[in-house]
Amino acid sequence: MILLPGLLFILWGEPARCLAEGGGFDFYGEIRQYTVATNTVYVATEEKLYQLNHDLTLVRSVTQRGIIKSEEQFYDAQFHRVSETDQWNTTFRVNVLLPFVENDTLISCGVIDRGCGVCELLDLKDISNVLHREVFPLGPQRRNSSASVGFLVNVEKTRTKTETYILTAIQPDKKNPDKNHCPSSKTVNLHNTNNNQIAMIFSTAADGYSTINVVGDVEFVDGFQLGFIIYLFSNLPSSDKSNKVRLIWLEGKTSKTETFKSLRGATLSISDGGRGSRLEASSVIPGGPPVLWSGVFSVDEGRTNTELVLFDISSDLTGEKDKDPDFCLKSDCTPKSTPQPKMLKPKKVLFRQNYMTSVLAVRQKTWLVFFIGTGDGQLIKLAVDKNYHTTCPRVLYRANDDRKVLPKMHLDPVDLKHVYVPFQNQIKRVAVSNCSTYTNVEDCWSAQDPYCVWCGSKGSCTFEDDCPGSDWLSIPDDSQQKMISHQVAKDNTGQRTLTIQTHVTAGSEALANFACEFPTSSSQLCIRNSPPPQFPQCTCILTNSTLHAEGMHVTVKIRLGKTRLTEPLKISNCADIIGPPTSVLCRQCIEAGCGWNINHCSWANQGERNDSLCQKLDSGMNISRPEISSITPSVISFYGKNNAVLSGHNLHDVTRVRIQADMDCTPQESPVWSNTGDSLTFHIPSANNKGVVKVCVVLPDGSCHGSATITYRSSPSCTNFTPNTSWISGKREITVTGSHLDFVEGVVHDHAPHEVRSPKSSNSQNLTYDTPAAKTSGIFISLVSLKVANQTLACSPTIIYHPDPEFISFTAARTGDDVRVTIQKKADKLNMKMTEIEVWGVRDEKQYPCIMENLETSNNTDSFTCEISKPPDAKFQKLLIVYGDKEVTLTRPSSVLYFLMLLVLLLIPCIIVLVIIVYRRKQMTLTAKMNKYVEDMELDIRNDIRQGFVDLQTEKADLMENVGAIPFLDFKHFASRIFFPESESMMASCIKDIGQDAVQVQLDECCQGLSRLIQDQLFLTSMVHAMEEQKSFTIKDKCALASLLTVALHNNLTYLTEIMEVLLRDLMQQNSNTQPKLLLRRTESVVEKLLTNWMSICLYGFLRESAGQHLFLMVSALTQQTAKGPVDCVTEKALYTLSEDWLLWQAQDFSSLKLKVLFAVGSDGEVSEPLEVNALSCDTVEQVKEKILSTFKAKFGFPYNTALRDVRIEYEQNGSFVPLEEVDASSEVIGEVTMLNTLKHYKVPDGATIKVLSKKTHPPLSPQGSVKDDENFSGKYFHLIDPDVEEDQRKNPERKKLKLKEVHLTKLLSTKVAVHSYVENLFRSIWGMPNCRAPHAVKYFFDFLDAQADNMKITDPDVLHIWKTNSLPLRFWVNIMKNPQFVFDMEKSPNLDGCLNVIAQAFMDSFSLSEIQLGKYAPTNKLLYAKDIPKFKQEVKAYYKQVREQPPITVSEFKGFLQEESKKHESEFNDAAALKEIYKFIERYFTEITDKLDQNGAPTELKEQLHHVKDSFDGLKSCAWN
Repeated sequence: MILLPGLLFILWGEPARCLAEGGGFDFYGEIRQYTVATNTVYVATEEKLYQLNHDLTLVRSVTQRGIIKSEEQFYDAQFHRVSETDQWNTTFRVNVLLPFVENDTLISCGVIDRGCGVCELLDLKDISNVLHREVFPLGPQRRNSSASVGFLVNVEKTRTKTETYILTAIQPDKKNPDKNHCPSSKTVNLHNTNNNQIAMIFSTAADGYSTINVVGDVEFVDGFQLGFIIYLFSNLPSSDKSNKVRLIWLEGKTSKTETFKSLRGATLSISDGGRGSRLEASSVIPGGPPVLWSGVFSVDEGRTNTELVLFDISSDLTGEKDKDPDFCLKSDCTPKSTPQPKMLKPKKVLFRQNYMTSVLAVRQKTWLVFFIGTGDGQLIKLAVDKNYHTTCPRVLYRANDDRKVLPKMHLDPVDLKHVYVPFQNQIKRVAVSNCSTYTNVEDCWSAQDPYCVWCGSKGSCTFEDDCPGSDWLSIPDDSQQKMISHQVAKDNTGQRTLTIQTHVTAGSEALANFACEFPTSSSQLCIRNSPPPQFPQCTCILTNSTLHAEGMHVTVKIRLGKTRLTEPLKISNCADIIGPPTSVLCRQCIEAGCGWNINHCSWANQGERNDSLCQKLDSGMNISRPEISSITPSVISFYGKNNAVLSGHNLHDVTRVRIQADMDCTPQESPVWSNTGDSLTFHIPSANNKGVVKVCVVLPDGSCHGSATITYRSSPSCTNFTPNTSWISGKREITVTGSHLDFVEGVVHDHAPHEVRSPKSSNSQNLTYDTPAAKTSGIFISLVSLKVANQTLACSPTIIYHPDPEFISFTAARTGDDVRVTIQKKADKLNMKMTEIEVWGVRDEKQYPCIMENLETSNNTDSFTCEISKPPDAKFQKLLIVYGDKEVTLTRPSSVLYFLMLLVLLLIPCIIVLVIIVYRRKQMTLTAKMNKYVEDMELDIRNDIRQGFVDLQTEKADLMENVGAIPFLDFKHFASRIFFPESESMMASCIKDIGQDAVQVQLDECCQGLSRLIQDQLFLTSMVHAMEEQKSFTIKDKCALASLLTVALHNNLTYLTEIMEVLLRDLMQQNSNTQPKLLLRRTESVVEKLLTNWMSICLYGFLRESAGQHLFLMVSALTQQTAKGPVDCVTEKALYTLSEDWLLWQAQDFSSLKLKVLFAVGSDGEVSEPLEVNALSCDTVEQVKEKILSTFKAKFGFPYNTALRDVRIEYEQNGSFVPLEEVDASSEVIGEVTMLNTLKHYKVPDGATIKVLSKKTHPPLSPQGSVKDDENFSGKYFHLIDPDVEEDQRKNPERKKLKLKEVHLTKLLSTKVAVHSYVENLFRSIWGMPNCRAPHAVKYFFDFLDAQADNMKITDPDVLHIWKTNSLPLRFWVNIMKNPQFVFDMEKSPNLDGCLNVIAQAFMDSFSLSEIQLGKYAPTNKLLYAKDIPKFKQEVKAYYKQVREQPPITVSEFKGFLQEESKKHESEFNDAAALKEIYKFIERYFTEITDKLDQNGAPTELKEQLHHVKDSFDGLKSCAWN
């Protein structure tokens, strides 16, 4: 024995082909064994072992290839597994595969090439982990043995101790009893499963001789154990070609020896004597006693005709032990003259169908459900009621080809709603039912499917466990033809009674609401004292004047729970239904609710109501019976056949042809035409299944006569085309290879979809047809489809179309009396054969046939050789060549043509020399221009790189720190922007106006009631959960509700905090949060938005006192740094930025200017003292204005008294002032785009004087609004980035310089250096700990998260780190950092937004636990702060540690903090507006909220309070809400 604790080379990855379409898995190699355990499927193929999830997704696979070392003996050869890439010399082929669930092991035994048997114990959860391996012959010792079985059995040692063994039942190898000296097992064996049993693992040793052998040959089919009884099934073939099916019973008691000694047997017989039939597959039926078992038996030698038979195989332990004539406990059995074993007869033959190969039986309530696999690739479901009556079989899966279903099927152990269907190299996972396809209650019931119920609460057909509550109905315990039946009876007193019977099973909720109605259009139907409805029956005692001779139409309405059933009836006086006793009259009688009594119609209680009675009556029409002699064709694919011909006699009156399958309870009928009396034409419809169907012809009275059969088989398929090419002109003969090609009615190419090519000849494997012509030229691929009935089936191979063959020339030479003609054809890829071409020599308009003899192929030409027999002359001037649909005439070239060709050949070298000379001269000129351009370009790039380096080295943090008073927003405006970032209307309604601030607004009665209601924790949590369960309650709605609750409860922050904690705990316990690291990552629930709002309220003071100042300084620094370089006025991209997306790398050269700015004072031309303003030569007029007003505010601490749009500026030039405009007549225009005027355009020098005027006091001569007001501003104007126009339209050569974005990336670093100290100060103010104490809210909430992690037994510290990061930095600080306009009275430009996004990303990276490897292709926003992030991460970890180690905040201290915060802002929000918005949500989901309150056991008072609030608000609907 060799213990291998995992030292294996295992191949992982791509072991199987794929997850097959439609819920299956395809394997490389044939399936040898497969088994199912708990939630896993294990599959052994020829060279691999697979572990799949229950849904057939791959978990892992193990190769079964290995090596046997040369020095090892054959009988003791060890198997050493290798990887697929290594050399191998043996394969481990599994014959026994058993999951030992109690031991968490998978037992895998089989044989190896060049060696004996091998067994492995594998880890059940990881098959790559080999727990034990040894050389041992367990199971059949042949590579291919399908007539052996193995399974686990339990043997009761004592009352308290049970041992588990492996039972193997092996077909003896009579031809090769010992495999090269390998030890062999006996017929039936019990092997150990662990080392604690006698003689250790896998051994068969026991306290005596322990095995069972067989007298003759045996083929084992199946085996299992129920209780302690072991059942083993086998076929015993004999020399006279008869067969016995044997059952062995063993008692698993005391020991192996006693178990074998308990041998008793029986013979299973479905015919007299028990011989002739053969067991193909079997399945025990769960439940019992009695022990019911189903078997698939073949009843003919070809194993074609098969039957599904039901037996009672309950063990008979009364007979003598070990007295079986076929099996014995000795090592060598001889025939015994013992009594024949007990003969078991079937309880019922359930189903007959050709080629059944497997069966799986399931008990569903009182029904039995059989899943049947067939040899032609079908999975059939058969439901059987408690009386063993079968319903209509249904095909759950149908393969297009004839693949065989393997004998053993299993149910999905996880959901019990899918069946594993094994094929040769594929397993399909097929649903046991398609309930959802039935759209109404009638169809759901008519499906007669025990798995399906009609769910009243959902109004759909589902599985029972998918229906909430017990308001459902399904089929009854016994098979019925109709869901609702009725009968009319008459008693001795003359009282007539209409009885309605519902044939359903119903849930308790449905039964509690059972009612019937009998509405009629005329007088009253029932007398008033009719009995009340009693499920499943309703009774109506008819009034005396009810029934008329012509009958009465009644629609019965039945209520079962929420389900409404209606049944239209026509009830008649039964005595009035008279006429000749025909089948038509009989059916009319029974359909009216009456009974048939001998030859007349009577009341239901006086006759029989069986449809079979009517079938025995002859038709009343005096006509000759039709007969069917043949149907052509009679074997078709399951897609059907158009224009089939039925021949016979007396067919004149036939109106339809009826096709009745054994598996189709509803026959199909097809109309007929071209009826001559002896033959007629009809369409054979498609079928859901394969097999034989019965055919009869229907007369006008509905009777059906004659008998014939049609066989449905698999659909045609095509695997190859010969040849696989065609010429463009078409009509090339193609041979199609495949299967069932004799069913093909035509071939279609996708380039000619309306041209159906009929087959020239066909059989099952081959078909020939001519290709259609193509209208296009060139080479293309044509997809080919086969037309079968009304279906078009695509072929996987294709036909490649090439241009028509090109015949070049021919020569003719006499050989004796004959003339040999050689035809030259240009080589192509058509691979034309001699048989595809016909040739005639033409002379004097007379044609002479040329017989093809030879074909020679070379690289450039193909030569066809043919002979013309005995022509009068050898000089042929023309040849006529025919191929496909094309005729080609080939003529012999004349001498003039030869001369012209020679002349062209001489001129060609001269032309080539002339072209080369011209080309060389042009090339030299172009090279010179290119060299000059490259030199200029290199010079520009060098200058840009040097300037970038200089900027980086000389960059100073000389930004202004004195930014004046910080413009903080007050609390209510700050909070409203956090609460309602996307709803300005809601933001405005929830904030009180300035005049309201000091006034305490009294709530009206409605709002007071709602305010008291949401102060109840049970109501509020139930309301939130009820709304969140609705699909129509969007994320936007969730955020709005959370913010409205925050406004409504801001006066009671303590209660709001409690609600938030309860909802957070519920969120943590939800099933969807199986990955705890995702908690709080996004805002997808009410409580997550509530947490954001709560943090904003609690941290506002900290923001004002600490972090806010640093945030404003950082934003100001970014704004000032951006202004130091060009900013494109149109796109708003800047040279100095942190974001590569907003980098203005196309900027041209610029210079800094210092302007002396004078401000006009009054209207008399007086001016102020000059103000020095920094500007750039590339600034637009609008940008200059902005910089002037910004400098004014920074210097004097208050804004200029005139708004930007009302300011105009003038430039002093030669003693006079020139107005500066954004666009004027001198503006540069490129194409249709105008460049905005800059200081450089107006040639404003350094130190120039600029005067600022107000448009109101000094109106301009030509009034001009801002060009930015133009709707198409970005389309009409440009600034620093050139428009996309033709190069020659540009006048400025400086703009043609090449600019590279990568050269200017240093500007990102320059900006980072300039503002870095401000960024660091901001970060450290956030995670700093003034006085070693975190803000109260942070400490309290982090302690809350720690406590929840302890309660949920979460020990991973990373989870807590992520929770805290998601709740504080991600949820609050990043939002503030990216949106400073939430905190300050300011505007945010797009460029500033890009910079803040980069800083916010660096901030979040500081909290990340993962290490990101950055390369040269990493994004620049990651690279900018790459060196700073590790330092920040250490500071973050220290911050989290300090918060954790800080003494906990007491409950009273935190309540005091919350009460103080509530009091600060108690009058700043409009509570009434928020409460009215909350009520809109309550009104929308009122029913769901009340249902949730009922589920949570809410007291009656609370529900009454809710209804009172609703009534109060409903009373206000006539008035407009404030």
